[in-house]
Amino acid sequence: MSIAENEEQKEAPEVSEDSSQSAQAVEQLAINTIRTLSMDAVQAANSGHPGTPMALAPVAYTLWNRFLRYDPADPNWPTRDRFVLSCGHASMLLYSLIHLSGIRAVDQEGKVRKEPSITLDDIKRFRQLHSPCAGHPEHSEAAGIETTTGPLGQGCGNSVGMAMAAKWYAARYNREGHEIFGYNVYALCSDGDLMEGVANEAASLAGHLKLNNLCWIYDDNHITIEGETSLAFSEDVATRFKGLGWYVKKIDDANDLSKLRAAYRAFSTGKNDKPTLIIVRSHIGYGAPNKQDTHNAHGAPLGEDEIKLAKKFYGWPEDAKFLVPDEVLKNFRGGIGRRGRTDHKKWQTSFEQYAAAHPELAAEWQTIQDGKLPEGWDQDVPNFPADAKGLATRVSSGKVLTAIAKRVPWLIGGSADLAPSTMTLIEGGGAFGAEGYGNRNFHYGIREHGMAASLNGMALSKIRPYGATFFIFTDYLRPSMRLSALMRQPVLYILTHDSIGLGEDGPTHQPVEHLAAARAIPGLLVMRPGDANEVSEAYRVALKQTDRPMALVLSRQNAATLDRTQVASATGVARGGYVLSDPAEGSPQVILIGTGTELGLAIEAGKKLAAEGISARVVSLPCWELFDEQDEAYRNSVLPPTVTARVAVEAAIEQGWERYLGFKGRFVGMKSFGASAPFGDLYMHFGITVDAVVEAARASMG
Repeated sequence: MSIAENEEQKEAPEVSEDSSQSAQAVEQLAINTIRTLSMDAVQAANSGHPGTPMALAPVAYTLWNRFLRYDPADPNWPTRDRFVLSCGHASMLLYSLIHLSGIRAVDQEGKVRKEPSITLDDIKRFRQLHSPCAGHPEHSEAAGIETTTGPLGQGCGNSVGMAMAAKWYAARYNREGHEIFGYNVYALCSDGDLMEGVANEAASLAGHLKLNNLCWIYDDNHITIEGETSLAFSEDVATRFKGLGWYVKKIDDANDLSKLRAAYRAFSTGKNDKPTLIIVRSHIGYGAPNKQDTHNAHGAPLGEDEIKLAKKFYGWPEDAKFLVPDEVLKNFRGGIGRRGRTDHKKWQTSFEQYAAAHPELAAEWQTIQDGKLPEGWDQDVPNFPADAKGLATRVSSGKVLTAIAKRVPWLIGGSADLAPSTMTLIEGGGAFGAEGYGNRNFHYGIREHGMAASLNGMALSKIRPYGATFFIFTDYLRPSMRLSALMRQPVLYILTHDSIGLGEDGPTHQPVEHLAAARAIPGLLVMRPGDANEVSEAYRVALKQTDRPMALVLSRQNAATLDRTQVASATGVARGGYVLSDPAEGSPQVILIGTGTELGLAIEAGKKLAAEGISARVVSLPCWELFDEQDEAYRNSVLPPTVTARVAVEAAIEQGWERYLGFKGRFVGMKSFGASAPFGDLYMHFGITVDAVVEAARASMG
């Protein structure tokens, strides 16, 4: 692990607690540089939100240049502090900080380059095609952007996951005399963030877990897009967070740098046993209490005339655009640059000493950082014997999860209060919390949205997290699931009670449209295995993913464990779909396609058709996304274009199946919501039966 050197940073004078007039002048110059870059970029794009970056420039500058433990020369430093801009509409604030701090670029292979992560030209192309300076921060577009934010509250949830990951790393890998793992997490959030339910779920979880390495800075500016927050928001935020178990500090003026420094210092000492909320009163627009523009500044460019007035107020050259004074660059090099380089070097030396004293732990930790799996990680994955009664796929999932967890210690997670039903407790893993941050079972409570947002934060911290709930409740976590796909994070969603097969709980708990909804998310693998051995192979697929999430959709009711001496190997799951069985003689006249527990119906229908002299191929298609990635020759070998008679059977709505069925195909499944009854009665009532598949096959053949 190398630390890149920067000669200009070496020469920069160190930023200290100097309260001299000249030092204050440079600080103010740096703050105003952030403000004017934000104004100019938004104006050039004729789109964006200039007011919040202008108001929060002092808050962000003080944090970054005096307290954030971050090495701009190596943004991959694993134990760097994390900064999350949850109020993603203020993206120019982050882009300005990245540019001024001199954060280096990272290529697609994760290697640090000499070029800056964000150049001044990038900022000039704010919100334009192919610029890393997107309208809202996009993870992987530029080093220094720790997560994708935009949907309000998501960054708050991500920050909780990052703080949980830091606590887990420290508890698992620190040893006496070698306490080098762990880091602090800062999130800058707005009124809108704190109105969103996901932020409250995350805050409640963080307070319960006593994450004293987490600090949210709340921009209390009393403004949202519609106007004053008093239109819809009148709660006492400080009282709410105290009730959630947070330490709360108020700062009356965002421009009071001394109070900001005192608040950050109090947090960074780590003396509190709870997360910290710093409430900062700001004024959107110019950032000064007596100068604000609530009409334009929040969601639109200021206009050239207003920008000139603002620059005049700051003592800035009125006609200058994208001006970055040399003194400001030197100030950042002597602040975050010098401090980050020094801290990183000290850490590197400490890590080398740690590796000498604890080589196995150091190697394991490095494997995590490299995104790899340990040798033999899947050697205990069970091979289930044929069993006509079989297992619910949620049950076989629990057995496979247990086997893998023994060999992959950083496979950790939990459920939204449904571990006994989702079979997701790791045996002997203990409960993650203040009494055991190194434990592996996470109890999220009934907080699906907060759980999923924190999973993204954990995945961004290199841990392999999973989260479980009933499939129906993806309605409550879909925004976070979408973002895990957008960010290409290998989160594993274990989703049980996958259909009307859950029975008596009724239509409120029976997902019928959810497979279609999940399959609609680009980059998300949706896997619905048909028996226990398909579950085993599904986990092999899931753990090998490094750049996309998977939704593992599992049943409550039993599915027969197929005799793999009579049908094809379940290894075909890795290709998304495969020929399970073919006619004893001749070519197939009809293709029967099934997923999940309905795969058994397709098999039985094939046997019944054979008895009538109709030759049927049975195809298992547990993962459409993987199947669609196969080459045309393979896809055609499974679903020959010449065989147009096809039937798909799935206890869900038909949407999406058209791509595999064509014009002559038929679908056996749901066309309505479910009902409350034993699952067998429900399948009969809704016509999802062997006879229905047979009849559909005849109809498809004409």
